[in-house]
Amino acid sequence: MSKKILGISAFYHDSAAALTINGEIIAAAQEERFTRVKHTETFPVNSIKYCLDASGLTMDHLDAVVFYDKPFLKFERLLQTYYAFAPKGLVSFLKAMPVWLHEKLFIKKQIYDGLKQAGNYDKKKLKLLFSEHHLSHAASAFFVSPFRNAAIITMDGVGEWCTAAIGYGNGNNIKLIRSLNFPHSPGLLYSAFTYFLGFRVNSGEYKMMGLAPYGNLEYKETKHFIHLIKTHLVDIKSDGSLWMNQAYFNYATGLKMVKEKKWKKLFGFSRRKPDSPITQQHCNLALAIQKVTEEIVIKLGYEAKKLTNADHLCMAGGVALNSVANGVLANEGIFKNIFIQPAAGDAGGAPGAALAIEHMYFGNERKTTVNSDAMKGAYLGPAFSDEDVRRLNNIHDAVSTYFSDYDHLTKVVAEKLAANKVVGWFRGRMEFGPRALGNRSILADPRNPDMQKKLNLKIKYRESFRPFAPAVCAEDCSKIFTMDYDSPYMLFVSKIKAGYRKNMPVNYHQMQLYDKLYTKRSTLPAITHVDFSARVQTVHRNTNPDFHHLISVFKGLTSCPVLVNTSFNVRGEPIVCSPEDAYRCFMATDMDFLVINNFLYNKSEQPVHENKENKN
Repeated sequence: MSKKILGISAFYHDSAAALTINGEIIAAAQEERFTRVKHTETFPVNSIKYCLDASGLTMDHLDAVVFYDKPFLKFERLLQTYYAFAPKGLVSFLKAMPVWLHEKLFIKKQIYDGLKQAGNYDKKKLKLLFSEHHLSHAASAFFVSPFRNAAIITMDGVGEWCTAAIGYGNGNNIKLIRSLNFPHSPGLLYSAFTYFLGFRVNSGEYKMMGLAPYGNLEYKETKHFIHLIKTHLVDIKSDGSLWMNQAYFNYATGLKMVKEKKWKKLFGFSRRKPDSPITQQHCNLALAIQKVTEEIVIKLGYEAKKLTNADHLCMAGGVALNSVANGVLANEGIFKNIFIQPAAGDAGGAPGAALAIEHMYFGNERKTTVNSDAMKGAYLGPAFSDEDVRRLNNIHDAVSTYFSDYDHLTKVVAEKLAANKVVGWFRGRMEFGPRALGNRSILADPRNPDMQKKLNLKIKYRESFRPFAPAVCAEDCSKIFTMDYDSPYMLFVSKIKAGYRKNMPVNYHQMQLYDKLYTKRSTLPAITHVDFSARVQTVHRNTNPDFHHLISVFKGLTSCPVLVNTSFNVRGEPIVCSPEDAYRCFMATDMDFLVINNFLYNKSEQPVHENKENKN
């Protein structure tokens, strides 16, 4: 029997809502896109309103509302942890308790109140359920995968108690076979180094992953760092489980991730202050923890294979967003296929919780489609009409050209891109998850050696060392990159093939960060990282025909089937959601052109240029 289920994640970070009908995800969105507060933890009122509007339902139509974890188990973990470490952590305990006693222990009331803000409902009819955190992660990956059965790995900071799990999905059921519990956590280990290297926890992990290739594995220092990590900080077992030496960490009871004095003594330098210069030491330490994380992921992969004997693997949880480790795991060949939930972090817990209840609580049959997942390309957010765009134009006196023929629009845009112009691209439904996948993207020509610097410094307003991803027509991917599998959600890193590489200076691997950065490494320099890698998005004609067509037209003009694809936002802001967000971002940066639906905007024709300011 068809069920209509609303899944919710909230109160920690990356709040989101998702609505499923008969096991199909109809709509999903992160609250940050509406509030414009990145990684917001607030109850997803706007996301819920969107999901209901997109489905034509009211709250009373729902068969269940599901929260993505069990708060009382989290509270139990908090109390037991403070008790185990007492009297340490008293300050943290006194800060945390009022929040829990006044807010999180009464989470049912908060959910009921939040739902009331999203729409009226009859409380007597509302069925409110709670899923376990890592089950929500597991369900978010397995139940949308194309596999009838598969091994499952989930990894993050911490749910209630669990920090990583190995499971098996078969038909309508998921069984979590093994779990690793707090305070030992692959996610918290990685985040501790994120903190020590001067980036923000729960958002700066991408930066550290991008910094790692500037390290040198041949340096004695890097090898020494790996040795120190594995000797003093973490003991990695053969099955991928780990034990973390709490004498060096402070997250269990303190207000910081690490004990900074002990880390300074161990590694020989102090924690980097945010926005202070990055040295080779920082790069080498980033590479060291990346390699340690890859070792954990690979061992978990082998253990999952051993426990399940499955041909396929599904992954979710924040650590599953480590696309470098994912690429290493794929190349290991343990599984025939790997599917990763594109919203692998806490946001993905919303659809995961809904699907877990659909199939495991209500027992409804799960449908699979061979060679196609059920995430719909992650294009699950709101779309906007031409009337919405015309309203924007009227408000801002914006000047645009409307193209009734999409082919004509793509030809014009492809020509602009080939002429080294940067284009904001806003079409169709917004993506769900942290990646822009061709509907809320900033696009550019990857052949331009100056494009990475221009995009980072004048458009994205972010650190210049950060790489950009290639969007490539799926049928051309294996011609350019060393991968023979799809990566539709930009979650696998691959190397660019030798035929596209340039000969490097003899001392290339000994160069400092910025000397490496500005060395032309390939014929596609804007998307080739310093280690010849790229975080690839394979664009499929059947999933996103508009974006695929644009890349194809660009290929026809240039013989290059690749575009730079970076998210449509600036540093510190979420990806744009509405035409208003897009136009504001366009005007506040050095983007040259903007496309919203079939409207094309030329920066030089706009009436007012807003002041550009660096975003923190």
